[in-house]
Amino acid sequence: MLSKFEVLLSEQFKDKIFKAGQDNESLVVEFQEIEKFDTELSDAILETPEECLRAADEALRNVTPADEDTPRITFRVKNLHESNNVAIKNLRSKHIGQFVAVDGIIKQASEVRPEITAATFECKACGQRITILQEEPHLKTPFSCECGNRRGFELVIRKLIDIQRLELEEVPERLDGGAQPRKIGVFLRDDLVDPRFQKKVVPGSKVQITGVLNDAPMKFEMGKETKRRDIYVDANYLESIEIEFEDLEITPDDEKKIKELAKDPKIYDTLVKSIAPSIYGYEEVKLAIALQLFGGVRKVRPDGITTRGDIHIFLVGDPGSGKSQLLKYVTHLAPKARYVVGKSASGAGMTATVVKDEFMRGWALEAGALVLANKGLCAIDELDKMGKEDRSSMHEVMEQQTVTISKANVQATLHAQTTILAAANPKFGRFDAYESIPKQIDLPETLLSRFDLIFPVRDIPDREKDTRLVRHILRLHENPEIQNPPIDSEMLRKYIAYAKSNIKPKLTKIAIKEIELFYVGLRSSASKDGENSAVPIGARQLEALIRLSEASAKIRLADKIAKEDAKRAIDIVTKCLMEVGIDPETGKFDIDRLESGTTSTQRNKLKIILSLVGEMQEESPDKTVLINDVIAAAEDQGIESADEIIQKLKTSGELFEPKQGHIRKV
Repeated sequence: MLSKFEVLLSEQFKDKIFKAGQDNESLVVEFQEIEKFDTELSDAILETPEECLRAADEALRNVTPADEDTPRITFRVKNLHESNNVAIKNLRSKHIGQFVAVDGIIKQASEVRPEITAATFECKACGQRITILQEEPHLKTPFSCECGNRRGFELVIRKLIDIQRLELEEVPERLDGGAQPRKIGVFLRDDLVDPRFQKKVVPGSKVQITGVLNDAPMKFEMGKETKRRDIYVDANYLESIEIEFEDLEITPDDEKKIKELAKDPKIYDTLVKSIAPSIYGYEEVKLAIALQLFGGVRKVRPDGITTRGDIHIFLVGDPGSGKSQLLKYVTHLAPKARYVVGKSASGAGMTATVVKDEFMRGWALEAGALVLANKGLCAIDELDKMGKEDRSSMHEVMEQQTVTISKANVQATLHAQTTILAAANPKFGRFDAYESIPKQIDLPETLLSRFDLIFPVRDIPDREKDTRLVRHILRLHENPEIQNPPIDSEMLRKYIAYAKSNIKPKLTKIAIKEIELFYVGLRSSASKDGENSAVPIGARQLEALIRLSEASAKIRLADKIAKEDAKRAIDIVTKCLMEVGIDPETGKFDIDRLESGTTSTQRNKLKIILSLVGEMQEESPDKTVLINDVIAAAEDQGIESADEIIQKLKTSGELFEPKQGHIRKV
């Protein structure tokens, strides 16, 4: 075995060995290259990997120059055959001791710690030194010395390597239905835990591990091993295999079909009909979801500031309107997606947490849904049912697209470039068009403002629409296989993948002018009232317009954003604002109604009431004012329902009632 490896290394990989030695790296060899050289050797690696890898390491030492300054090179193997790639759920006792490949998502990563590989003990009686290789989980000491001494050995020299434990979770695409993903422990050693290699072992990364499957006792009872065994992988190599939209395999025929689709002038209508075809209607919402799947362009500026390209959408509306079904469809369409239900989700489950690592006796980082869906999509149903503390953890993810953890002794920043599609139900069951969104949904304004688009999904009785809807549902029940979308799911997935990986559209002067005219024109129309004027649209909506324009151009596979793309983005944003951002008292756009729940008209009324109370209490001997006097003075200034405003100011702590019927400013 040793001689075969020496011939293989000296004949096939002489240059690679020299480069690995210079770069202080391991020698990484393709399994197919070993198989071409000697099939018996490749079979031996699969069947008796530990013996073969030891022989390979020894052969490497023999063929490299003997120099103390030369770092030790380790032999590593990657890209096993598909037949040797075993799903975590399918690992059995027959695989123990074999060389296998395992795909999974890193769920947890421990700290890096040293481990003894060889220990030299000195006999206290005669001074003789005995070296023992440490291949067992527990430190092995000498049984006896040649002088007859059986105890009193002192550890004098030890050889250490670094070790790290990962917890690998099954990839979602290998799960059957709603099956629970299985997990397995993985141990990394030597250069696999080098700082330059650590970027591959961040929780949330999808990796392929090649290594030896081993077993260990599940626990010890009264100092004895139990019969039940746990399994783990001793990693020989780790490779990142992140499967995102961009990584889907697209054939030349697929590319030809995609380009034909993009040339179709009715492609946007075709996409709307192809997304969730079993759900009737909601054309505007489906178009927005199509643009969300294609996404904008992420930009990293020279000063380090990044602008996200992901489009976040929030659906709020009546029960039974199909919101959850839309979320489920999008989760199945995107190759890297997570579906989360608000009531059963915690802040740690959404972002990341630090957990006690029993193996390494330290703390380990465990990724949540938003980190695991990095460069993918996370669908959050019943967002309003999530706890306040848990929701607060989403603020950083939605804008900065990172998760910062500072717990125990772990300080880390994880990537979470995740697109969010969320849904919620109003507090009182049905959506009220005359009430602001923050008042209807128990969500903080800071979180709502981070969504690019907020769509009310309403169920309004309409004879013509209801007839079409009921016929559509009955037809689906009569023939469940009747769905024939213009673009099937597989082709749509490839279309999105092609656009995301190849198209990075840039703004043109005509598109910039169109967006500028809309933005400045809308704000100018509201600036006549000076400081008290309503803010119809803000900087976040401007960023949303750019992202939507970029997504629209991607659908056409265009490198430049045309005027029609800018107009399409403006139409979608305008429709959203028309539904949820109009002040019912003035009939004008007011972004504060959407983001804070208090329109500029209401805010001005609050200021007038506070001013009246302040002026009147200065003239009062006891510095208090009768509530009825304030209401009368407010009515003279044309303010109705002053009693409600006074109650609101009392709730917020601006006013208080020292005695019955009297108020004063705080």
